Amino acid sequence: MDRAEALETLKEIIVEQLSVNKEDITEESKFEDDLGADSLDIVELLMALEEQFEVEIPDEDAEKIRTVGEAVSYIVEKSGE
Repeated sequence: MDRAEALETLKEIIVEQLSVNKEDITEESKFEDDLGADSLDIVELLMALEEQFEVEIPDEDAEKIRTVGEAVSYIVEKSGE
């Protein structure tokens, strides 16, 4: 999966999970600060990512994912394995 495809899919998930405008989502967007996600939102978002992209995100990795771009990088890296 390429980065642009992963970003587009991730944006769709974020719009559905967090009820934000797609236009407001950039790779620099922070889930908590910019998109208004709380800790439960982030857990649900990561679960949706695991299901959509068929990857497993261990807790120690999940704690490091703070921005949309970091999530995209992680997905691209893991989906290539």
